[in-house]
Amino acid sequence: MKRTHLPLNGLRVFDAAARHLSFTKAADELAVTPAAVGQQIRALEDMLGLVLFRRTSKGLELTGEAEAGLDALRQGFLMFEESVRAMQAGQSSQSLTIAAPRDFTAKWLAPRLARFSQQVPDVRFTLVAADQPIDFTEANLDLAIWLADGPGEHEGTALAAGAMVMVAGPGAAVGTRIAWPGCPIAKSEAALRLADAGLAIDAAANGLGQACVPALLAEADLAAGRVLALGDAQPSRLGYWLVAPTPQWRQKKVKALVAALTA
Repeated sequence: MKRTHLPLNGLRVFDAAARHLSFTKAADELAVTPAAVGQQIRALEDMLGLVLFRRTSKGLELTGEAEAGLDALRQGFLMFEESVRAMQAGQSSQSLTIAAPRDFTAKWLAPRLARFSQQVPDVRFTLVAADQPIDFTEANLDLAIWLADGPGEHEGTALAAGAMVMVAGPGAAVGTRIAWPGCPIAKSEAALRLADAGLAIDAAANGLGQACVPALLAEADLAAGRVLALGDAQPSRLGYWLVAPTPQWRQKKVKALVAALTA
């Protein structure tokens, strides 16, 4: 059904002017000039094809037509306010849907979500496995984590500077290369090819060779001694990014989680 275009600014000005019966007091309330109030009232009168106010010796008076619609208008504004409160109440929900690569969820994200849930006991997570960017609306996402060179078309922040590190298991023979999609090792050089960087780290930890993986992803395994770094981490254009469209990015619950993950 086609809806009538409503001049909401003009109606808001009319409501204020009708309550005060004064363009000057309405202007003070709305933080505009009396002239701006007069312009809005005249534009509204032109659109409606009627006169809303009469000037008398005592000041402004509402016309009969204006009085006839005023109660319904104020009820409408109250309903707008209720609608806004209802939408804002949705932000108080502590349910978050997050898309991230499987290996990143297992090795980095899950432990941090566990710590966050201890600080925010009511939080509920839905985790979506996604190795490639997916549509936020279609998947009902609040936040996504991508291995990329930036946030793309969305808002975002990097979890760490992009860096790759070569790892191998303690005592493992060096030389056998492990590859995964997106790694800097050519397929022709790899003796073992796996589905993701997390599996490559696990394979290296089990002595199957050496793997060049994102330093952030290998952080916990390096700290635990499951793998050793073969040299220093090298800068990479690819890093893990927290991303979301602007409306989701501005949600309080998303801001709180982003702050916790980047602290």
